[in-house]
Amino acid sequence: MQLWHANNLIGPEDMIKAHAIRKSLRRVAPSRSVFHTDLTIRVTSTFFDPAASQLHVSGTVIVENAFVNIGQYHTLDLELNRPFTLWKKYGWDSVARETLSDALKQDKDGAVAAVVMQEGIANICLITEFRTILKQRVESTIPKKRSASSDQDSGMRRFFDKTLSTLVRSIDFSSPRPLLLASPGFVATDFRKYIADEGTRRGDKALMAMAKQATVVHSSSGHLHSLNEVLRSSEVTTTMKDMKFSKETRFMDEFFGRIRKDDGRAWYGTGPVEKAVREGAVGRGGGVLLINNSLFRSLDIATRKRYVAIVDKVKEDGGESRILSSDHESGQRLDALGGIAALLTYPILDLDEDEDEGEQDNANAVAGEQEMII
Repeated sequence: MQLWHANNLIGPEDMIKAHAIRKSLRRVAPSRSVFHTDLTIRVTSTFFDPAASQLHVSGTVIVENAFVNIGQYHTLDLELNRPFTLWKKYGWDSVARETLSDALKQDKDGAVAAVVMQEGIANICLITEFRTILKQRVESTIPKKRSASSDQDSGMRRFFDKTLSTLVRSIDFSSPRPLLLASPGFVATDFRKYIADEGTRRGDKALMAMAKQATVVHSSSGHLHSLNEVLRSSEVTTTMKDMKFSKETRFMDEFFGRIRKDDGRAWYGTGPVEKAVREGAVGRGGGVLLINNSLFRSLDIATRKRYVAIVDKVKEDGGESRILSSDHESGQRLDALGGIAALLTYPILDLDEDEDEGEQDNANAVAGEQEMII
């Protein structure tokens, strides 16, 4: 399981068992002060560190052993390929099951490589259905244009060579995958030509195929934030129209188009969207719910169940429910709207009028408890 998915799956009050390294507070073996053991904790918080590829899960110990007492606070460091056991105290609702299903998929299937670059800077990324990962950042000094052109050409070749070697080392191209090259000016175009020339010089068919399949896109800079505009470009949406993140970008574009028309078929914010869903207006015939995954990580269980109920009602009515990641451009745009929005199948006006929602909140908070182990 990818740790990013695990971070979305593990919530407050869940129970998790994993390997831990712990200093002993008991005099079990005076010659040893550090022990390897399995700990079971009740989760209070999580912190995902993408750079170190670690997930830190904190909580209180609920199963005593020779080295720890019940109630002690501990942080488990989860790493890739290190097993753990998870119990969901409040049950495996539809969103948790969908997150688990996504986690079991291979991120490499359909993932897109991207290099956002300018002279002397290259950001190498992997774009999966669920998030954008910065794999490596390449920096190289390029002589100024006022210097001799041969010096600058030599500097660009060194930069391209460093970028290409880092790209093939960071991302697996053993199976063909789309490659986006984005830059201001002609840097990306020149880099694609460099890849093709190197493939010919080395007789490397993989490099030749990489250059042939690469899509060159204009960006305003070579910095990482420019990837957002790249993902919205017509070249990218045409080439990768079936990918999940591309569909979500189009949904967000359609949503903002509806907002500008002010035709009553686009609403955002928990209150208005929840009312529209209750009325069946986000169902069969074009209804789309857009909701950020961060809303399902609320420390308040009743709040989480409220959003799960909204997702379930949309699915029951035949609408489409999209859980967006705040790591993607579309999720960041949705964050600015409060993390939830909807495209309606028919117009409704005045959904933002106040009303007493206490009864609905209480109804959504009622659910049975079940447990499941992964």
